[in-house]
Amino acid sequence: MTFSIVARSTDGESWGVAVASKFLAVGAVVPAAVAGVGAVATQADANVAYKGLALSHLDEGATAAVALQRLLDEDDGRDERQVGIVDVDGGAASHTGHACLDWAGSLTGDGYAIQGNILAGDFVVAAMQDAFEASDPDEPLARRLLAALAAGDDAGGDRRGRQSAALLVVREGAGYGGGDDVAVDLRVDDHVDPVTELSRLLDLNDLYLTASTESEQVHITDELGGEIERRVHDLGFADLNAWAGTENYEMRVDPGGTWIDQQILDRLRDATPDSTSGNP
Repeated sequence: MTFSIVARSTDGESWGVAVASKFLAVGAVVPAAVAGVGAVATQADANVAYKGLALSHLDEGATAAVALQRLLDEDDGRDERQVGIVDVDGGAASHTGHACLDWAGSLTGDGYAIQGNILAGDFVVAAMQDAFEASDPDEPLARRLLAALAAGDDAGGDRRGRQSAALLVVREGAGYGGGDDVAVDLRVDDHVDPVTELSRLLDLNDLYLTASTESEQVHITDELGGEIERRVHDLGFADLNAWAGTENYEMRVDPGGTWIDQQILDRLRDATPDSTSGNP
């Protein structure tokens, strides 16, 4: 009833899962990941205990293959389970029990495991593999996972239809304000086109919850600082930080006032047309 990809980034710094299904809130059931440890997807007749158990095994130093074997050895329902695991080093393993509903199967490669059940055919996981391997290895892992998920969806995905999708990516210190390791944690719980909606949400996640890269930062000169000050005053704010905080742009503006993200500067200018602000 589900197709997923579990993977580690090429640079070895991120781990994540992308999943879609004709199932309500698949993101609540299938994916789990811990930075510096690995990632897992549990599906078909999902054993949600696999998530904590697999990550515990990996944290103790087990490879993906060893962790998977331990899960199966301890589970009498293994024949109805499907699970994919990627470990800290990018080792991958996947299991499809013989009682999973057709089509069901998986593919593994360097740094990824792809699996699905009740699919339109084996070409779904093949399309996902092709898309992941063709993606730029320097792209953020979330984008590569989403590309693979979209390819599987376009190829037919879950043969029962569409309902939900989710994307989880972890990287050390990547969370909001650097307070945790969750780089992306997005869910589309019930939607007619969940993978497309997930893509829209990822764009918003990048805008609001991802810190600006150096290439996106515009140095605030005296001239630009004056323009920014006038524009935020036009909007009724005391300073740039007050406006950015209200609009949830705080990860893309330097609190010390040395730089502003180009996207945010553009949005500020769009919100204060020159005819209103009186600026040239």
